[in-house]
Amino acid sequence: MGLNSPGNRQASQPADNLPAHPNDPLRNDVYRRPLETALGRLGVASGWRCADVGAGSGDVSIALAKIVGKSGRIYSVDIDPLARDEVASRAATFSQVVAITQAGEDLLLPEPVDLAFCRFLLMHVHDQAAVIRRMALATKPGGFVVMQEPITSAGRIDGTVFSMEGALYPDIGALLPSLTRQAGLELIDCWAESQAWSGEGIVSSYLEHLTGVNPGDSPVVLPPLVTAIGRVGDMTGSKILPSSPTEW
Repeated sequence: MGLNSPGNRQASQPADNLPAHPNDPLRNDVYRRPLETALGRLGVASGWRCADVGAGSGDVSIALAKIVGKSGRIYSVDIDPLARDEVASRAATFSQVVAITQAGEDLLLPEPVDLAFCRFLLMHVHDQAAVIRRMALATKPGGFVVMQEPITSAGRIDGTVFSMEGALYPDIGALLPSLTRQAGLELIDCWAESQAWSGEGIVSSYLEHLTGVNPGDSPVVLPPLVTAIGRVGDMTGSKILPSSPTEW
């Protein structure tokens, strides 16, 4: 069902069957909730065309494939050819998943999509505005761009501030609302989610995998993940024009 007929949208199916991935246990738990919220908010359903930009190992691509079904299409895009090969392997039973090797700044898809999605991507690129523009241009008028990025320094381990070596912009999530509007998108919704924990559990297991150190009983507050939803308006050339106000 296309996005241009909001009154006829089908209810979205829950993305509660995100495939487990041995190197990413937390993403399949804590980060599943903001993903489900966003997809449910938009009513993603059978037949949708979606792009997962910076797809990595493809967990989001496969979750989307289960929702859109055989009549839909998922473009799983990553700059790393090894990531493309991993997605192709994991999604072998999903003919609707197409793995593409491409940088977000150069995003060019075979067809316009209803939804362009990225997560943990903008924190690693130099020109976030260029990536968001390309995502918007790849999306049909009335479609959506959804971005999920962290505010790393807002996380805490036993009161100590989180850091993320190697990330160009570890706190880019704090800028998502303004980046969305600056790209010419209509900001539909924006929120932040996190999880706090102490003792054994998925959070401590993930941190041990990530850092090699188990936090034990130290209190942990994960960096909030900010989700921004922008709606694409009419486009003239490379400019994205604001859409007319509509009831959401």
